[in-house]
Amino acid sequence: MIVDAKSQSLEEMVYSTLEEEILSGELERGTSLGEIALAKRLGVSRTPIRGALHRLSEEGLVEISPNRGATVIGINATDLVDIYMLRERLEGLASSLAAARITKEELERLTETVELAEFYISKNDAEHLKELDTVFHSIIYRASGSRFLAGTLSELHRKIKSYRKRSLSVPGRVHKSENEHREILEAIKRGDAEMADRLTSLHVRRALDNMLTAIEK
Repeated sequence: MIVDAKSQSLEEMVYSTLEEEILSGELERGTSLGEIALAKRLGVSRTPIRGALHRLSEEGLVEISPNRGATVIGINATDLVDIYMLRERLEGLASSLAAARITKEELERLTETVELAEFYISKNDAEHLKELDTVFHSIIYRASGSRFLAGTLSELHRKIKSYRKRSLSVPGRVHKSENEHREILEAIKRGDAEMADRLTSLHVRRALDNMLTAIEK
């Protein structure tokens, strides 16, 4: 049992490491994932490597073929459209729920996040803006009061992390995005669930358009 537990722990470590490297873009699409090389780099045997690669294959992040071994697939443009289609509907729902359920503390944090983002725009600090974008949406997810909705949206948000910075690189997008955040905040603050839903859905749709534009360049 101790050996099994250790093996499972190592597999989880390998899986988490490779998943993060794929989703962050560190391991690019088409990269070959040789078991021996991975085992040497991560300091483990090939057994947890195989287990982790199998799990990544089931998630569609890696392709395993008899002759070529494992190759990174990652998230492609089709996946992005699918993910954003889900986000558009679910984030709109989350914002509408937040308009009715948000606590005073959550509203204060949401307001602070928007104001801090405006400060970093003046400093042209893209890295902090990306972090604050995640914080802004995460607060709304939690404020929806739905644990399952929040969990689903957090996972979808995580899967596109390597692409989000590209969206913000489109000229003028940073300012527009923060203006949209401010409008969403005001709708939630007023308790206008319908407007919060509409503005958030439009915000996600525009983010996808910008991301696809950035990818095509």
